[in-house]
Amino acid sequence: MICRSCPRNCGAKRAENENSNGFCHMPYNAVLARAALHLWEEPPISGKKGSGAIFFSGCSLRCIFCQNEEISHKDFGKAVSKERFIEIMQDLEAQGAQNINLVNPSHFVPFIKECLEAYQPSVPVVYNSGGYDSVESLRSLEGLIQVYLPDFKYWDSEKAKQYAKAADYPEKAKSAILEMRRQVKDRFDEQGRMQSGLLIRHLVLPRNTGDSIEILKWVKENLGTDTYLSLMSQYTPYRKDYPFKELNRRLCTAEYDKVVNAFFDLGFHNGFMQERSSAECTFTPAFDLTGITK
Repeated sequence: MICRSCPRNCGAKRAENENSNGFCHMPYNAVLARAALHLWEEPPISGKKGSGAIFFSGCSLRCIFCQNEEISHKDFGKAVSKERFIEIMQDLEAQGAQNINLVNPSHFVPFIKECLEAYQPSVPVVYNSGGYDSVESLRSLEGLIQVYLPDFKYWDSEKAKQYAKAADYPEKAKSAILEMRRQVKDRFDEQGRMQSGLLIRHLVLPRNTGDSIEILKWVKENLGTDTYLSLMSQYTPYRKDYPFKELNRRLCTAEYDKVVNAFFDLGFHNGFMQERSSAECTFTPAFDLTGITK
């Protein structure tokens, strides 16, 4: 296939089990690094038993500070067939997964669509992306995805260019999130687990609180104050030599509190906040092919 799956629109030729020359380096079929119950998502996603998280390798964004660098930058993982991908979803269901959580799926949309058309899990399917999504790709998934869990990472195009070489990120994320909102309505079961809907994540970055507040303002204006938001404080510098000095330290409590206060001042009331202890490497799962290899 000639790939137009993500906003990079690089037109790479992607075939099964053959790494491409596209931005993501990936073949047509999914390359996976881990599939297991995951308890560290927001409560409506993790529930009590855990979210059935499937971690995709490669990335269409590749932020320089990514905590999953081993799979997003270094491409660690194993290619799987459609049949094996369906088996993995079924295995997670059998383990009691509250949902099937597709983590960083944007560059594998055609393959995912093929799999979900062949097998629809009995639990909600979560599209957990960096927010850098093609509206056309999202439309192709309509009716197959029940929960959208996107990031809205950057407000300023220059910062997006510096951190992810994606100056168009802010506009693409806005369009993608509006499309996600169009497709799904918020609905929870009696245990508070999200069965369908939209939950937007935002990672607050050091010296970037102004951008965070602009994102909150945009969400209020375009989606309303009933929107479910997750404000994350977990930024952790995995190196100390980033070219942008603000990224070489953790987030200050005062910075995070400023954004949380703005959340309430703007009238939002459906939110999830993180403890400062979340800024630890130990919260990153082990990418060791758990659940991928038989």
